[in-house]
Amino acid sequence: MANYMNQFFFGIYPYIAITVFFLGSLLRYDRDQYTWKASSSQLLSKKDMRLGSNLFHIGIIALFFGHLVGLLTPHWAYHFMMSAGTKQMMAMTAGGIFGLICLAGMILLIRRRMLDARIKATSQATDLPILLLLFVQLVLGLLTIPFSAQHLDGSSMLALASWAQHLVTFQGDAASFVAGEAFIFKIHLVLGLTIFLVFPFTRLVHVWSVPVQYLTRSGYQIVRKRG
Repeated sequence: MANYMNQFFFGIYPYIAITVFFLGSLLRYDRDQYTWKASSSQLLSKKDMRLGSNLFHIGIIALFFGHLVGLLTPHWAYHFMMSAGTKQMMAMTAGGIFGLICLAGMILLIRRRMLDARIKATSQATDLPILLLLFVQLVLGLLTIPFSAQHLDGSSMLALASWAQHLVTFQGDAASFVAGEAFIFKIHLVLGLTIFLVFPFTRLVHVWSVPVQYLTRSGYQIVRKRG
């Protein structure tokens, strides 16, 4: 039973989650474009919005790309510059810093959405659950740091990277790489995949439409002209 569960969650479930992630996003864009937005609540209440949103986005973006690069970079691509243990220490340090930044922002945003009556009344059914899901995932990620510190040789990091790289290259038996890892790593991976699974059904889809041009615009967005 244990082998079956390991094979399902780390060999089959990843492909289910990623398929739903891409296909669901495509279908939502095609069929329901009017819901393809972040649904900003800043006009309803500015309290904690700017600080919480900035901290959250800085942290979550750094963590996402940190995980992406860390898991998908083959060992041969960096071993001539640093050891696996050094890379793991860098990942633990950066993950801890940006994880705490993201956590601070997320606490502000969750408190705002739960306690502000106007925002709570206009929230969609998935708004608070996805925030709480991200919050739990973030806490789990921070809790993996002490476990990573028990293997400073980089063995756990190499195992997790091998799992991810075998999945994206469609190689068999990817699940075997994480079979012996600590339970908290496994929960963190499964919950991360679940976030990809529910992604198309939440406001997170606005990530696909990241407004890069906003970084270079010269002024504020005009919502309504005076007159």
